[in-house]
Amino acid sequence: MCHYRFPILTLALRVHYNLVRLGKENQRSIHQFHFNHSCSQLIDFGLRKLIRSTTLIVGGGIVGSAIAYFLSTLPDFDGEIFVVERDFSYEDCSTTRSVGSIRQQFSTKENIQISQFGFEFLENIDHYLHWDDQEPDIGLVHSSYLILASQVGLEALRFSHELQLSLGADVYLLDAAALRKKYPWLNTEGLAAAGRGLSKEGWFDPYSLLVALKRTAITLGVTYFQDEAVAIHCSKNRVMSVELRELGMTICDHFVNAAGPFAGKLASLAGIHLPVTPKRRNVFVFESPAKIDSMPLVVDPSGFYVRPEGNYFITGYSPGPDEHDPDDESLEVDHELFEDKIWPNLANRIPQFERLRVRSAWAGHYDYNSFDQNGIVGSHPEIENYYFANGFSGHGLQQAPAVGLAIAELIAYGEYEVLNLENLGYERILENRKFREKVII
Repeated sequence: MCHYRFPILTLALRVHYNLVRLGKENQRSIHQFHFNHSCSQLIDFGLRKLIRSTTLIVGGGIVGSAIAYFLSTLPDFDGEIFVVERDFSYEDCSTTRSVGSIRQQFSTKENIQISQFGFEFLENIDHYLHWDDQEPDIGLVHSSYLILASQVGLEALRFSHELQLSLGADVYLLDAAALRKKYPWLNTEGLAAAGRGLSKEGWFDPYSLLVALKRTAITLGVTYFQDEAVAIHCSKNRVMSVELRELGMTICDHFVNAAGPFAGKLASLAGIHLPVTPKRRNVFVFESPAKIDSMPLVVDPSGFYVRPEGNYFITGYSPGPDEHDPDDESLEVDHELFEDKIWPNLANRIPQFERLRVRSAWAGHYDYNSFDQNGIVGSHPEIENYYFANGFSGHGLQQAPAVGLAIAELIAYGEYEVLNLENLGYERILENRKFREKVII
């Protein structure tokens, strides 16, 4: 049962964090690695029970670090938290290769509320994240998404728009005539309407957010190790131990899969089928003499998106449901994609972009849920101490704060308290019950 509702999420988090700072910040130190001596203990603590246990999170990117941070702030949890990350450079991490955007314009209630929570967290980040007397600067840019729709996509756009409004999202719908008037630089041929956010959307620096979450979590007693899980041993409906490549066999009371695009492989170590695989996505940075004031992030029905980035622009492309989109662990940039797919459609929609020059490019991975392109969040229905935070299909960065708190609540309390994410549970995979997110970028 969820006890909090908008707009008091900020207040709820402030209460949590102030309790942490008063009761934990000066008491915890960086714990030594001793999984093998872990045990669960329950100690009476007011209305709840204070939980002493060991939590192992595999994956130290944005989602894993958000879980570690929020769990370390919950005043009713006093366990040890360990995060295993295979590469502390984060060079190939999905987090650091993201374009770092956030929006409210989704097609499901859960994703809309997750992003509302996420933006509120980002706006008030200095209330939550502190380390060594430092406060984070994530470079949050307040802007908007402009999601364009053809006649084919109009009904879905309207449905999503009405749902967004019902949940308090600050969005509005423009028909083709209104689009032409408001955005004279936009070619509206073939467009029926567009959805635009009026507030609570924009972009930010992913690496800065990751560093802020990780450093604050470490300050609160979380321990990070550079290692890799190679085996998971289950017995009597529980994860009993995890074998790490360097540190060997470990015991934990709670196990969290936050392994990003490689979550499916990690799940298979426990005999679990998780339909999450890496999908390569390419990002191109270009310059142009185009003069477009206050440009939003534009999403075109052809599959490309484009937004400003300082004095430059960035663009990318998401394949449609009928296009070839294989699992791909490669991070090699597909330059032909820009020439064949992006630029022709980009120049058609925004004619000023007929003149441009690509300055750089990179590729990253989506942790793609092939089942229904929606996050898989929560505990395993049979392996009671196994938790999923996977398959966000390109939305993991913006959804990390809400998912981090949600998983922390499940571990500490056994239920969701701020946002009810039960519809994102793994049960739907077992029951072949899709909960599809239709607005994938």
